[in-house]
Amino acid sequence: MKKTFLKFSALLLLCTPVLAQHKTAKKPSSTTTNYPAAISRPKLVVGLVVDQMRWDYLYRYYERYGSGGFKRLINEGFSAENTFIPYLPTYTACGHSSVYTGSVPAINGIIGNNWYDPELGRDVYCTEDKDVKTVGSSSNAGEMSPKNLLSNTITDELRLSTNFRSKVIGISLKDRGSILPAGHSANAAYWYDGVSGNWITSTYYMQELPSWVSAYNQLRKTDAYYANDWNTLYPINTYVQSSGDDKSYEGLYKGEDKSTFPHILKNSIGKNYDLIRSTPYGNTMTLDLAKKAIAAENLGKNTVTDFLAVSCSSTDYVGHQFGPNSIEAEDTYLRLDKDLADFFNYLDQTVGKGNYLFFLTADHGAAHVPGFLEEHKLPGGILSNRQLAKELNTEIEKEFKLKNSVLIVMNNEVIFDHQLISDNKADFEKIKALAINHLKHQKGIMDAVDLTKISNATLPEELKRRLSNGYNARRSGEIYFISKPNWFDGGNTGTTHGAWYPYDAHIPLVFMGWKVKAGKTNKTHYMTDIASTLAAMLHIQMPNGSVGEPITELTHQ
Repeated sequence: MKKTFLKFSALLLLCTPVLAQHKTAKKPSSTTTNYPAAISRPKLVVGLVVDQMRWDYLYRYYERYGSGGFKRLINEGFSAENTFIPYLPTYTACGHSSVYTGSVPAINGIIGNNWYDPELGRDVYCTEDKDVKTVGSSSNAGEMSPKNLLSNTITDELRLSTNFRSKVIGISLKDRGSILPAGHSANAAYWYDGVSGNWITSTYYMQELPSWVSAYNQLRKTDAYYANDWNTLYPINTYVQSSGDDKSYEGLYKGEDKSTFPHILKNSIGKNYDLIRSTPYGNTMTLDLAKKAIAAENLGKNTVTDFLAVSCSSTDYVGHQFGPNSIEAEDTYLRLDKDLADFFNYLDQTVGKGNYLFFLTADHGAAHVPGFLEEHKLPGGILSNRQLAKELNTEIEKEFKLKNSVLIVMNNEVIFDHQLISDNKADFEKIKALAINHLKHQKGIMDAVDLTKISNATLPEELKRRLSNGYNARRSGEIYFISKPNWFDGGNTGTTHGAWYPYDAHIPLVFMGWKVKAGKTNKTHYMTDIASTLAAMLHIQMPNGSVGEPITELTHQ
């Protein structure tokens, strides 16, 4: 016992100088702390998704852009030049969901604009909700909500971080372009009803439209735009970045004999309200309503940060009809450039330059029209999902005596009738093997894989990763076929998207405004990095399904 006591005493003597030093050390003054008195945040965050905007559109028309739109964004902002979509397929609903959840379809559940639900036994639309009603018109276009989105969004996290004091509003011509970015807890989401020509919402958000939205609807802006028709903004011979005006592989408006300028819209006044989507005026109207929302809802005037999620959809409709090399596409971006300049000026005047954080990105890009490629001796072509389904059923029936075992081919996936296969005690593994072998030998298809066995596929790791990210066990089919470059399901006019190739998956991503330094990076980033970047900048939690990483180089230290 005595020996133990002596050892302890010696140890105490050795430690005494250190203890005394700590005891007598001067406590730091509160005035020397490096912590801020309050967390710095912008007054307003504005996210703009430009539907079907390929990355190269930032530069393809750069010399024709004015100083206040895309050029201002590029020169004052920070551009992540090498940003990609990390999943398949690259569709609108998936893109908007991924941007705002920071996640992928495997987690957030939005695997397409539509998908086949085996539990319901039917097609499901990404934002459908029969438990809610339309607000703002008598059509069923408002029977929508975010209930099919399985994870939350950066807009939800902003609301959570401020105990729901932050206002979040989504605006887009497309319901999915408004609802999915705004998230589950949004104050409002508004989209366009092509039947009535009204901006509408659903009872998920409110029981009646705010007076400012009703007042805007009463202006009948669609008719006012129709009265102008659509001619080129500049002399048509100056559109040297585009193909000729009269091309057989461009789609026609109803009543037109040729897809050439001017496009007469006056005949649609008072009736065909849906046509506005396929003109650049749809973007103008969307940003006009966004300005109305900022003013009426006092966005950016709150004691906490507000969020406005906007999606310009007309770029997508124009691209689908005319293709990315058309004069119509170029004119749409030149007009959007002017609309952006006007929108930035409005933000400067109302919220204040330096007080708002703005970012622009896209949900996907677009393929070249096969007719355009053929004209220039470049490879590409058309697939038919309906024909593939028919051929697969024929082959399976020959081998297994099963009729119509393939329900549908959609989203580059083969959807089987599992109940039929089970009832007939057929070997599903052999059926899948036959289907994969058949698909691999079809013109325009590069490969086909069993989505439940992606790790065993002889594909590049990057492609396997994108397939895995797009596969949701509850909603996806079993087989995915990968088309050859510039081959897609479609008709003879216009374009579409959905592939993993850069023309569909390489998207713009530019931040501008609050605490953003001017510059660019060619480091590879992904669509999923947007939400985590916003979370880091705002000092809030990232969305609950987020898999992205913050883009740290874009901010001032």
